[in-house]
Amino acid sequence: MNKLTPLIMLSLVSFLANSATITIRSDVWFPMNAAPGATPAGYMIDFANEIFNAAGHQIEYKTMPWERAVKQVRDGKFDCVIGAYTDDAPDFIFPKESWGTDVSSFYVQAADSWRFKGDDSLKGKKIGIISGYSYGDKMDALIKANPASYKAATGNDALEKNLKKLNAGRLDIVIESQAVGAAKVSELGLSANIVSGGEDGNPTPLYIACSPSKASSQEYIDIIDKGTKQLRESGKLKQILSVYGLNDWK
Repeated sequence: MNKLTPLIMLSLVSFLANSATITIRSDVWFPMNAAPGATPAGYMIDFANEIFNAAGHQIEYKTMPWERAVKQVRDGKFDCVIGAYTDDAPDFIFPKESWGTDVSSFYVQAADSWRFKGDDSLKGKKIGIISGYSYGDKMDALIKANPASYKAATGNDALEKNLKKLNAGRLDIVIESQAVGAAKVSELGLSANIVSGGEDGNPTPLYIACSPSKASSQEYIDIIDKGTKQLRESGKLKQILSVYGLNDWK
């Protein structure tokens, strides 16, 4: 049996000592991130694997309700969340490079003639949202000022719950990311029943964001910024996005 030379052994020990497992948590938000083990995994999981593997690390990705994910990453139990607005967790460590953009759509029953025409058009409607989500400063303020109109779903299947309630007539509107909502409506076989009734505002940047409680977070964010730039320059970013029918947001 061949023995490793001292130099190779030293290099292996050094690699293992410097490698890390980066723990990532989020709720399912496809096409950004799918359920663990799913194929395709979601483009943000693909990004994370490509970037951290190239740096000699690996990721451990699991899902949980969004509010719990943010809290446990904030507390330092895990390293990072994905699919975050800066408003979701302003105390987190964010990279300079975003991982896409998001715009909120107002989903309605296909038979409903309602269309979004500004904040006043939302008055008197029963609107489904997800607990712990930020929908941008303006919409967050509306939700806070009119809590009786906004019904917050919880759990890993919160969006599915909201869309099923919409389909059953228990909600008038569901607010969700345009890309995420369209994917979930299709997955549930509701494309003939539920449509977008308009979009709100300009695209908002999305990020992977890391714990404010862990000394390693800035190192990971530096790796992300460098790695995202390399993915774009190599053409790999475009290649990953094409799997999901998406284009580079820059």
